[in-house]
Amino acid sequence: MVQRLPIARTPPTVDDAELTDALLVASRALVAVAARSLAQVDLTVTLPQYRALVVLSTHGALTVGALAEELGIHASSASRLCGRLVDKRLVRRSTVRGDRRETALSLTPAGRRLVERVMVGRRREIAEIASRIPAALRRPAVDALTAFCDAAGEAPLTPWSVGWEESE
Repeated sequence: MVQRLPIARTPPTVDDAELTDALLVASRALVAVAARSLAQVDLTVTLPQYRALVVLSTHGALTVGALAEELGIHASSASRLCGRLVDKRLVRRSTVRGDRRETALSLTPAGRRLVERVMVGRRREIAEIASRIPAALRRPAVDALTAFCDAAGEAPLTPWSVGWEESE
C-alpha cells in the first residue's frame, strides 16, 4: 500500500481589484444595516452625524479639529455638524482646561443612549446576517475583517462590549 502525502495547496490568490470589489459590496450591506438601525431609533440624525457620535463615544472628548481629523472632514464642516448635534442635545461643548479658546466636544447622556440603542439594533441585524455564513468561513472572515479594520485605523468595539468608560 502506497502512502499518499497530503498535497500542499496554495490558496488561490486574490488581486486588489477583486478584494476591493468584495469590500465595496460588503460596505454597501453594512451601510444599509447602519441606516436601518439609525432610522429605527432617530429619524432626525443623519449618518454623518451618527458617525461623529460614534467617534466621540469611542475616543471620548475631542476638540473640533481632532474630531474633524477622525472624520476626514474640514474643521468648519465638523463645527457645523457638531452645532446641529448640540442643538439636538446629543453633544455638549466645553472649554479645554488651560486654553479657553479651544472647545472640547463630548457626548451628553442622550447622545450616549442614542449610540448604544443604534448599536444594539446593528448588532442584532449583523448577528442575523452572520448566522448565515458557513462555519468554515467564519474564522477567515473574522481575520480578514479585523485586518481591514486595523488597516483603516478603526478602533475596536470596546465601549459597547464592556460598557461606557466615560463618567458623567
